[in-house]
Amino acid sequence: MNFEELFQQFKKCKVAVVGDVMLDTYWWGHVERISPEAPVPVVTLDKREYRIGGAGNVALNLASLGAAVSVFSVTGNDDDAMVLERLLSENNINTSYLLKSSDRITTNKSRIISRNQQMMRLDSETTKDLSPEDENNLIETIEKYIEEQHPSVLIFEDYNKGVLTENVITEIIAFAKKHACIVAVDPKRKNFFAYKDVDIFKPNLKEVKEGLNVLVDEINLSSLKNIHEQLAEKLHHHISLITLSEKGVFYQDEKQSKIIASHIRNIADVSGAGDTVIAVAALVFTSTKDIHLMAEIANIAGGLVCEEVGTMAIDKGRLMNECKLLLG
Repeated sequence: MNFEELFQQFKKCKVAVVGDVMLDTYWWGHVERISPEAPVPVVTLDKREYRIGGAGNVALNLASLGAAVSVFSVTGNDDDAMVLERLLSENNINTSYLLKSSDRITTNKSRIISRNQQMMRLDSETTKDLSPEDENNLIETIEKYIEEQHPSVLIFEDYNKGVLTENVITEIIAFAKKHACIVAVDPKRKNFFAYKDVDIFKPNLKEVKEGLNVLVDEINLSSLKNIHEQLAEKLHHHISLITLSEKGVFYQDEKQSKIIASHIRNIADVSGAGDTVIAVAALVFTSTKDIHLMAEIANIAGGLVCEEVGTMAIDKGRLMNECKLLLG
């Protein structure tokens, strides 16, 4: 495999990311004493940092790999939305399709970190489903984009924050398939079985077990193949790509299946690893239609971002070097 040639192909990919975008706020500080008011540490703030989270992090990973990315979501009409939109634009992500609603607030996850350890997280968000008006506006915006721009692949990134309603999901899948657009999904529990007929279905093992309501005593190829069959019975999708945490990833389609073991890493933070996996998997599959290569490279990418604290986009050069080293 010529990895340099493959990574060059990513520039030809036009990608739509649909889902729950978020702002990640990091408060970095140090602790020197316990509060006299309550038995809690006093954190002295050193710096504050804003990062792109949720579906925005999927878009960030895609842009980092050179793809032309547009993001679709509904945020609040607030200051956090302005910060998030600026961050997305600065990272070469098209924000012209983002919608704002006075009925919602923009999701902001604030993390307090000392000595590279997360001490607390504060979430500000709306989790109710979109209003019918916002829902229709989002569907119309995405359909217009597909008709005019002809994207190679559309990725649903679901965080159960209410943007991906069952109606949005079913309408957009049908419209994307009608226009020969590959559809990939990183699902969550609420609408787990709404993503019917997609090309790539990428849950993690915990989500699969909760969705199917199954207990799996031992994770092996036989048990995972059985899980794929149960999923396919309900979803009629083409490819299962299941992340197995420290055990790697599993993939299966109509012809082949395999567990790909993870590579040894110095794990600092697993935040955002799933975002990276779906972004890389979608690009590699769109460029090659090779599901084994898709799973191998996505597995490497997911491990690499876990070596950094907080949500981080994959580094294209580092990923290419790791692919040459581990897969060459």
